Amino acid sequence: MDILMRNFTNVHDIGNLQQALKEAFEIKKERFKYVELGRNKTLMMIFFNASLRTRLSTQKAATNLGMNVIVLDINQGAWKLETERGVIMDGDKPEHLLEAIPVMGCYCDIIGVRSFARFESREDDYNEIIINQFIRYSGRPVFSMEAATRHPLQSFADLITIEEYKKVERPKVVLTWAPHPRPLPQAVPNSFAEWMNETDYEFVITHPQGYELDPVFVGKAKVEYDQLKAFEGADFIYAKSWAAYTGDKYGQVLSMDRSWTVSDRQMGLTRNAYFMHCLPVRRNMIVTDDVIESPQSLVIPEAANREISATVVLKRMLQSL
Repeated sequence: MDILMRNFTNVHDIGNLQQALKEAFEIKKERFKYVELGRNKTLMMIFFNASLRTRLSTQKAATNLGMNVIVLDINQGAWKLETERGVIMDGDKPEHLLEAIPVMGCYCDIIGVRSFARFESREDDYNEIIINQFIRYSGRPVFSMEAATRHPLQSFADLITIEEYKKVERPKVVLTWAPHPRPLPQAVPNSFAEWMNETDYEFVITHPQGYELDPVFVGKAKVEYDQLKAFEGADFIYAKSWAAYTGDKYGQVLSMDRSWTVSDRQMGLTRNAYFMHCLPVRRNMIVTDDVIESPQSLVIPEAANREISATVVLKRMLQSL
């Protein structure tokens, strides 16, 4: 039975995870099985922020399904867009998103949007102002290629990867904060936590004091402030940096404690765990060379599975047209 899905912004849109994984492994065996599904259909990919894996994997997924693809980089070859309603547009932004969005919808069948948190307002970021305007005004199905609070295509690929490599039915999965010289959004850790909480894995989040995530995303995860304790007996380590979420510290870097960099010291406490990261990764800040280059590093297979997660999502959206 075809699973229908108009929009895709979070784990709840995908429905039953076991069914989604079944589709993913089916597609991985035969990537062009549904190549006729997207014939004469057009995907528009809109990037407010830079991308490598998301751009390439999603375009490849669309090609697998026989789609035409249009890629638009906002602020690079397009007009700068005003996003706030009620603003007197006397600055450097000559076009408003509220006109641009329905125009974009005229030229395609499905829209993918990539727009990071701005760290100007936690309320605006967590209300997902940009992607929700596309859902409301484009007249087209919309999926997230990373939004302010979630990165569901990445998290779906992460889940596929864990299912491929797990050695026990209920693995221990640890999401660990790591230092970074710049403040990064909470989208990847939020989304990873949201997806892990929908599984029956043993799921632990570890980070220094002050880096607590939104409780909505933490869910049933165990929070452990002692990184070494969290790593004990782990089967998968997922490293990611993120800026502070809480209060007036939102969007700030509170610590660059290099003792949190994932190294052989921490990995030696695990059950020969696999190492995961969404990439790009700053070596010897997030993770040491030895760990990311070890046989237990899954960063490349994980990135390859981005094509698979995107193909499943686009297949379902095409079937919903």
